[in-house]
Amino acid sequence: MPRKPSRANQISRVLEEVRTGADGDLSFREILSLAQVMSRSLSSVYRAIDKTVYREFTEIASYIETMKNDIAGLQANDLKQLHLPTAGRELDAVVTATEEATNTIMECAEAIMNADSSDPAAYRDFVNEQVLKIFEACSFQDITGQRISKVVETLNMIDERVSRFAQKMRIEDLEGPLTEEEASRAERKKRLLLDGPSAPGEGINQDEVDSLFS
Repeated sequence: MPRKPSRANQISRVLEEVRTGADGDLSFREILSLAQVMSRSLSSVYRAIDKTVYREFTEIASYIETMKNDIAGLQANDLKQLHLPTAGRELDAVVTATEEATNTIMECAEAIMNADSSDPAAYRDFVNEQVLKIFEACSFQDITGQRISKVVETLNMIDERVSRFAQKMRIEDLEGPLTEEEASRAERKKRLLLDGPSAPGEGINQDEVDSLFS
């Protein structure tokens, strides 16, 4: 059985016929034959390109869908509309309760200091009454502790969600402040030593401060 000529051979044959044709003129049949051979030769290339492009677009679509799911996993609206406002209200309540308890304790202590001690029995009853108020005021720590625990729980949840998202997206932190406002705030904080109270074992302790004035 004779071997079927390859498309490359067919193209070469048609081109050779074109080059050796009389007066270099091409007939309509020759042009049509050349077009058919070229079309069949390039069809496999087109199919390969179509498959490659389709696969790449499919991978891009899959990546975008995964990213959308990861962003949705942050539940930003839930944090903004529920958890963060709740945490803010809890902190406001802590400040209010602490302020009220502090005022009560100070008022009771001042009342004891200014009380008339000429009548020992009456003075004792008055002091006991004020001390009882102080003890009651100190119970604010239990409530504020519960409120702060809720705030810490919210912060841990935010940290967990953001960390999970950053890990999946393989995000690397940018160096330095992101805005001029952040840079200005950080510079002012550093210049004025506005770091607030240090945690136990950190910063300068009282003995070191006392040694500076001794």
